[in-house]
Amino acid sequence: MPDKEQVLQALRSVKYPGFSRDIVTFGLVKEVRADQNSVFVRIEFASQTGNVKEQLEPEVREALKTLGVEHIELQIDEKTVGAAKAQMKVEQEQQIEKILNHVKYTIAVASGKGGVGKSTVSVNLACALHKLGKKVGILDADIYGPNVPMMLGLEGKRPKVVGNRVLPLERDGIQVMSLGFLAPSDTAIIWRGPLVGRAIEQMLRDVAWGELDFFIIDLPPGTGDAQLTLTQRLELTGAVMVSTPQSVALSDALKGLRMFQKVNVPVLGIIENMSSFICDECGKEHDIFGKGGVKKAAKKEGVPFLGEIPLTPEMRRAGDSGKPVVLHRADSPATRAFMDIARQIIEQVPAETQAAPKHFKL
Repeated sequence: MPDKEQVLQALRSVKYPGFSRDIVTFGLVKEVRADQNSVFVRIEFASQTGNVKEQLEPEVREALKTLGVEHIELQIDEKTVGAAKAQMKVEQEQQIEKILNHVKYTIAVASGKGGVGKSTVSVNLACALHKLGKKVGILDADIYGPNVPMMLGLEGKRPKVVGNRVLPLERDGIQVMSLGFLAPSDTAIIWRGPLVGRAIEQMLRDVAWGELDFFIIDLPPGTGDAQLTLTQRLELTGAVMVSTPQSVALSDALKGLRMFQKVNVPVLGIIENMSSFICDECGKEHDIFGKGGVKKAAKKEGVPFLGEIPLTPEMRRAGDSGKPVVLHRADSPATRAFMDIARQIIEQVPAETQAAPKHFKL
């Protein structure tokens, strides 16, 4: 009776059609069982045309007959390359869903354009939810400008890898992952859209996210590949839009809002960031970018207005020093605003989870 190694040795004589390498070296032999006077072999592969099985099967049987066994059971599973890719995509989606099935609420923080303080809002919102007793994780999906490591005082840190999973870093009990941990901070990320989508998928699929109440995703600005990747791969609880008061920022924010509505992601509300500048010496409030535009737009669009975040020197210092204002200045007007917004979101999410329709799939 031949053993497994003898069976594999016999199969090494079978070349894959059109190639000089054999089917064992190619890794196409997935299972071998040798039992008394019988042999079972399972072969899997993807081909361009889908007609390789007919060429391969008689050669495999001839090779196995040299072993002198009476019963040969052969299973050859052939798929076209297109079908194999489609199956892989489905398996990856299922893997992401399995990894995040212990996350209660997944919230995307988005803006129509850059420079409106979206990452500042994401970080401080995560900190506010944590202060309210929630288990929180934050994914920095802003591939081109990953600022979350700096804002949380984690710049230069590297996550550990256990097995084939990356362990997220932690700051004050908040789980954090960013491309900024994997690339030097001064390196320009010059990627086309598909690479951006793949990077985000990997940070979802290959990171060992723990049990979380809230998973905050800091999106890059705009309505491109990153946003579409997330709306296709995840059942988002909702999106929070961030805008400054002036019309040019608000116009782009509303485009982002309508994108989420088109893909059936509930918009939990809009935040007016840099609502006013508060001088740290005189305490006077200045409406540098105007005021009240976001509140009016939210009312017109029929979505909640979550609040106004003032621009203060301490907010700037907090972001640059890696000490979020919510964690380090409890008496700050910005901290009070973020805490109020966090409470509103906590009140909203159970209802939104029940009401949210299934989002689109391409």
